[in-house]
Amino acid sequence: MRTTSRGLVVAPLLICVALAGCGSRLDPDQVSAADPAGAGPTSVTTGDPVDVAGPEEADGPDSVPVDDGAGAGGLQDPVGGSSGGPSVGGPGPGSGGGEDAPAAKGSCDGFENGVGITDSTITIGNAADVSGPIPGVFESAQDAVRAFVTYFNATSDICGRALVLEPYDSRTDGAANQQAYAAACTEVFAMIGSMSAFDAAGATETADCGLPDLRAASITTERIVCPTCFGALSSNPNEFQNAVPDFVVKEFPDAAPHAAMFYINVGAAPDNAKNQAAIFTKRGMHFDLVQGIDISEFNYAPYVQQMKDKGIRSVHMIGGSSNMVRMAQAMQQQGFRPDLFLIDPTVYNPEYAASGGSAVDGTTTFLSIVPFEETSSNEELQLYTDWLHQVKPSASPNFFGVYAWSAARLFVEQAAALGGQLDRASLVAALRKVDDWTAHGLHSPQHVGSKHVGECNRFMRLEGGHWKPIGGTRYTCHGVSTLG
Repeated sequence: MRTTSRGLVVAPLLICVALAGCGSRLDPDQVSAADPAGAGPTSVTTGDPVDVAGPEEADGPDSVPVDDGAGAGGLQDPVGGSSGGPSVGGPGPGSGGGEDAPAAKGSCDGFENGVGITDSTITIGNAADVSGPIPGVFESAQDAVRAFVTYFNATSDICGRALVLEPYDSRTDGAANQQAYAAACTEVFAMIGSMSAFDAAGATETADCGLPDLRAASITTERIVCPTCFGALSSNPNEFQNAVPDFVVKEFPDAAPHAAMFYINVGAAPDNAKNQAAIFTKRGMHFDLVQGIDISEFNYAPYVQQMKDKGIRSVHMIGGSSNMVRMAQAMQQQGFRPDLFLIDPTVYNPEYAASGGSAVDGTTTFLSIVPFEETSSNEELQLYTDWLHQVKPSASPNFFGVYAWSAARLFVEQAAALGGQLDRASLVAALRKVDDWTAHGLHSPQHVGSKHVGECNRFMRLEGGHWKPIGGTRYTCHGVSTLG
């Protein structure tokens, strides 16, 4: 496998994006030090399950219903209100928490042009890994922002200005990502929906020039602590949702004490796997095996034999989709059927089911987004899918695209609410106060401003090549546990 200029193999660095971010252990004080506004974590817990505020009032303490955004239809105004349909506004500057509320557009009095802003346009940028060792790995994030910009310009404006998108290819390379952000400092008003495997590069330049960077998600510690950087998918490598281990303990009580955690032995994967196992142990699980697998290893039979010898009943893994398939195939070949094969949203894609066939049937995953199988009942997901197909008919919606669309949605709502007060500093200050952001029911509540992990997940199982919900269309919210 090819490596980047920094000498790191790419694929394993992408795995924990959907969970709690990658990178080295992050000192919680680093986050607060990087956030002078003090938007601290009010929802981070380390004890028993808590009732976490979700898109709607929950029926009970363990779950919250999905706010599916279903409405009467009509042409929507992305920054508040609609023509013949439901309001789709969101929290304006200074909004604290709770579900997304209609945002009032701010007065445009005093609006001044600046970097990336003219009398008629606001230019935003997006840096994504489009080319490189794994071509197109995060192209979906750029496609999603392009789709949102097209949608926005067809339905609304910000103080009479249309959006213009400046795309950058970070090429799955730290140097390219740094170059993109150095250019963006003088070329665009803000970076929106970016997604790069090596996002540490350029984080210092971003902060130094005061460039707002509202990403799909941040992967590395450097990007997470950057004071002008935020993720629509909030992340912190020291935290994990209690809902995941609690699901195992509740639904598979006989398997929870006999678990195995495998990880691809490269990059941040070992630390993340060990952190995850430690947090799961806090919640009542026990790991009889925590084992690394070399990236060059293709024979997984010995690892399956280890599990058989140790009586493993719950299997977990951090790796790329192809690694998950290889493990599932090895288990099938040796007739080993654990009670549970639970892995992260890396596998929630058509390629996993197609390449793994019957071997991956029964795979369970956890999601912080509304599943694509429910697109017809979720208005925001329909918007993303419909406009994505308008700008790129061959594209398929995916996990990272959802959060890039969410970032673009949040940007326009905050910018419109600021109105004539909009500049880079005011946008950053507003983003620091955003909490429980769901992009109108598109995903579970995310702590954008405080950069702490969202508490809620849904569970899906692959059956006959199709993903099906476990426990209905509800998020399970039990707080998060923190190491340190």
